[in-house]
Amino acid sequence: MASILKWIRSIILRAPSPSLHFPTNGFEVIPDSEVLEEEQFEKFQKGEYCPVNIGDVFASKYQVVGKLGFGVTSTVWLARDLQKRQYVALKVYTRGDDHQEEFEVYQHLSKANPSHRGALYVRTAIDTFTVPRAGGDHSCLVQMPMWDSFKDLLLRNPTHRFTEDLLKAGLQQVFLALDYLHTECKLVHTDIKGDNILQVIEDKPILKAFTASEMSDPSPRKSVNGMPVYASRRFDRPKFWGRAVLSDFGSAVSGELKRNHDAQPNVYRSPEVMLQTEWSYPVDIWNVGVMIWDLFEDKHLFYGNDPHMKMYTTRAHLAEVVGMLGPPPLDMLARGKRSCEFFAEDGQWKAEVGIPQDTSLEQAEENLEGENKEMFLRFMGGGLAWRPEERKTARELLEDEWINS
Repeated sequence: MASILKWIRSIILRAPSPSLHFPTNGFEVIPDSEVLEEEQFEKFQKGEYCPVNIGDVFASKYQVVGKLGFGVTSTVWLARDLQKRQYVALKVYTRGDDHQEEFEVYQHLSKANPSHRGALYVRTAIDTFTVPRAGGDHSCLVQMPMWDSFKDLLLRNPTHRFTEDLLKAGLQQVFLALDYLHTECKLVHTDIKGDNILQVIEDKPILKAFTASEMSDPSPRKSVNGMPVYASRRFDRPKFWGRAVLSDFGSAVSGELKRNHDAQPNVYRSPEVMLQTEWSYPVDIWNVGVMIWDLFEDKHLFYGNDPHMKMYTTRAHLAEVVGMLGPPPLDMLARGKRSCEFFAEDGQWKAEVGIPQDTSLEQAEENLEGENKEMFLRFMGGGLAWRPEERKTARELLEDEWINS
């Protein structure tokens, strides 16, 4: 009898899950005068977003449960994979954007060594597909749903900074991810920031709670020229935290090919990117080193605010780096296509932006004291060096005395 029940249970679990019927009334209708989420972007005004309604089924198996977020080039939704009976995150891109290179990166990741200890800390793709529409198709990316990003955690915390223990734990996972990317996958991420480091949802009941909330209290929404726009809904706070994973590989490139094109978010740009020398894996190490200031000090390490242009400029950013680390080595300047814009042949600064005085990593760090601060500064020095070849690798930083203290 027990074996029969087990067989029946296995049949039920293999059967597709029935689609849900979401409420079609009882929700708040947002007035036309209020701009809602992606409605603020020019691409929305041009009709480039894909119309998505809660309850829709894509690719014959992904049923939309609710909206998780939005951006300039996409909306993100929680969905149920009806065939595998699991929750997924569905990222639906705007019309006409070519994400083939990004999808190829995810395909490359799927073929890398899964036994590497850093593989757990990299967000991969479950599926990709296309929604065909007149006027232009929409690419779609399917991934495991995630909880808040590191940036969200900062915003939740009244002090807007990580504790030292949380910072160490988070960095260990980020460096494991980078060791995997750099040594096994041969990829450079190029876009490491708090928004792109997410937490795995280990507390699965919050996914069911999200669905139940959408059923009992439908999301506010509006219609703009026939286009649905929903308010995003947040997950409940989990009872326990999952591991951190590095996500968003839309800007990732092969590390085996030296390149000199512009890359990285402005305040995280590395010296070799700004000077336009050839760059590869070490740009990610610099990127993480600068991001640490956002997580731990509640401020950027570099801003790049040009007092003359009233905006970010490379010269203002480089001036801050010179003020913090001293002048760059002459051999590095000789490699840079843009070096002559900022430095004379003898290495003297010549740009029309002053170099900040009396600045150093030691002065900029305000949370630690004594030997612990000295260890932290030595750790930072391993990632923030002018010459990329002098920066430590992710694996070497994992062995640092401060991060393991």
